[in-house]
Amino acid sequence: MQAATQAIGPQLIILDVSNERDIETAFATFVQRGVGALLVGAGAFTFSHRERIVALAAHHALPAGYGTREFADAGGLMSYAPSITDAYRQAGIYAGRILKGEKPADLPVMQSTKFEFVLNLKTAKALGLTVPLIMQMTADEVIE
Repeated sequence: MQAATQAIGPQLIILDVSNERDIETAFATFVQRGVGALLVGAGAFTFSHRERIVALAAHHALPAGYGTREFADAGGLMSYAPSITDAYRQAGIYAGRILKGEKPADLPVMQSTKFEFVLNLKTAKALGLTVPLIMQMTADEVIE
């Protein structure tokens, strides 16, 4: 991400959070530095604190993208993430292959190939953002 942002110009600020106090400190830093948008990575900690993170992004009027759809469901602006449904389907296929006698060590490692873009128009409106129709049309799900 650093290389990509350097190529197009905006400054990238990366902050690691591992406890609730870090979340508050991160948002204070974002406000102090005039951050214009936020990208929250997927992880167990951020996932378990998604309501607080989404609430702080809304409170500080920060448009934010997230690494799991549950953030958009919780009121976040948008998410782009691997399809959990597709991952479960792949797990079922693997289980079937193992039950038919294949050795797990012989199965290839699979990566997600299907991703879902979820857009929360209610949040966009609250942030005063106009979402282009093309983005709405390309979203896998639009929350209104």
